[in-house]
Amino acid sequence: MDKKLLRLALPLTILIAAAGCSKQPQDEAAGYPGDKAITIVVPFAAGGPTDRVARDLAEAMRKPLGNATIVVDNAAGAGGSIGANKVAKAKNDGYTLLVHHIGMATMPSLVRNIPFSVENDFEYLGLINDVPMTVIGKPALAANDYKELQAWIQQNKGKINLGNAGVGSASHLCGMLFQQASGTDMTAVAYKGTGPAMTDLIAGQIDLMCDQTTNTTSQIEAKKVKAYAVTTAQRVNTPVLKDLPTLQEMGHQGFSVSIFHGLYAPKGTPPGILKKLNEALKVAVKDPDFIRKQEGLGAVVVNDNRVEPAEHKKFVQGEIAKWTPAIKAAGVYVE
Repeated sequence: MDKKLLRLALPLTILIAAAGCSKQPQDEAAGYPGDKAITIVVPFAAGGPTDRVARDLAEAMRKPLGNATIVVDNAAGAGGSIGANKVAKAKNDGYTLLVHHIGMATMPSLVRNIPFSVENDFEYLGLINDVPMTVIGKPALAANDYKELQAWIQQNKGKINLGNAGVGSASHLCGMLFQQASGTDMTAVAYKGTGPAMTDLIAGQIDLMCDQTTNTTSQIEAKKVKAYAVTTAQRVNTPVLKDLPTLQEMGHQGFSVSIFHGLYAPKGTPPGILKKLNEALKVAVKDPDFIRKQEGLGAVVVNDNRVEPAEHKKFVQGEIAKWTPAIKAAGVYVE
């Protein structure tokens, strides 16, 4: 080959190769998700609040992802770290995702020898909702309002069973703070998920629970449990919960707990696929049916910039900084 032509050919070859590389993320996303099912891993038992959020989200994201098949896989245990680890170690092709709650902020200090990094082993796709929590009791409990509950707690010191969905769960963390606020030690009864804990509460096997409105609203409305207060700074303006006082109103100054849910993918998922997933999430959180379902459960769908990946991660980092000192001070952990 003529030396002049060779000199021209080499840069041209380099340009073609570079163009191919620049299109790679787009090419990887071009056929996504196609006919292959997307799995959303929920790190808690079926029937619990995070499970309900994930199933509603899966339905809302199907259409913007081309009527994709989206299935939910429950992988419970170890404060939500088993399911999270499953996603952290999954193939980063966009077909395995994670819906997790406040546990993403509490696992770093709560789980001993955590096998992944919350901040470095996931791609953050955006927040889904904020969920208030409620203090509820068994239907046969003598107290009919929060003032009566306070008196009942004082009269029954050392005898009260406080249920939760497992060590490290949202209900466990809320219960821990509620005990501190009430100044009474209660016997914590840990279950493998909110579903079985709620079953025992309704049956009167345990006395109290502090759990997310996504799981308690329907039970309160059906009068299967007694409701005493909400944990947010402001009252929850839904038909079922609007008359419940806040714990701050009832004298527990500074008590404010809400649970967030977010969507995550394994680290290294191609940018084009991440963009598609984030766009689908943005469509989902504006879907009137999804909003109606979430509001019916007392949840507030995110309508701010935390639905953007960078803001989602920044928010979780702030929550890690908030919860770490409280958990370490309480001395609780998950093996």
